[in-house]
Amino acid sequence: EADAKNRPVSKVVTLLKDMLKTLEKEAEDDEEIYDKMACWCQTNDKEKTKAIADAQARIEDLTTKIEELTAMVARLGTEIKNLEKEVASNQDALDKATAIREKQLAEFNAEEKDLLESISALKSAVTVLSKHNGGALLQAMPRSHLLSIAATLQHLLQQHASLLEGVLSRSDRKAAAAFVQSPADYFDAAPTFKQSYAPQSGEIFGILRQMKETF
Repeated sequence: EADAKNRPVSKVVTLLKDMLKTLEKEAEDDEEIYDKMACWCQTNDKEKTKAIADAQARIEDLTTKIEELTAMVARLGTEIKNLEKEVASNQDALDKATAIREKQLAEFNAEEKDLLESISALKSAVTVLSKHNGGALLQAMPRSHLLSIAATLQHLLQQHASLLEGVLSRSDRKAAAAFVQSPADYFDAAPTFKQSYAPQSGEIFGILRQMKETF
């Protein structure tokens, strides 16, 4: 009877022992898992803390870089505006210089054309006078030739006064002015015993030749 009574108790004890072993095993497993989790959390916390610190340092670096780039953009913007003004100013100066040079070229071409025409007119005048350079020949010179030569001389004296400055003497200018004022009288007047047509015509002839050489 005693054995029969002890059997249920033994079973309970055995069952409790088994449960204890199981709980102990589970506790060990849980402790192992906890240790692993604690280690992971600790390691992960260090990594996260370092990552956060690195990210903050990066943010500070980028913020500084942004400020530097912003300042550079502002400076470059100012420089661009100044360069645009300088380019506009240079373009304006270039346009003005081009206009001046075009005007000077036009004036030069006009002056060159006028000089060529003047040289041609002087050649014609010298040729005409050289054919009539004598008293009898001068009286036979057509009046139209005299008037043409006088008109040419007057035009050249007025048009190229600065060019002829220092080339013609005072007496040359006086003789030229007298001829221009009255070419027919200058040659048609009867000469005195001390005068002749040749010296007068020769003087005008010499003036015209000197002017032609100057041009």
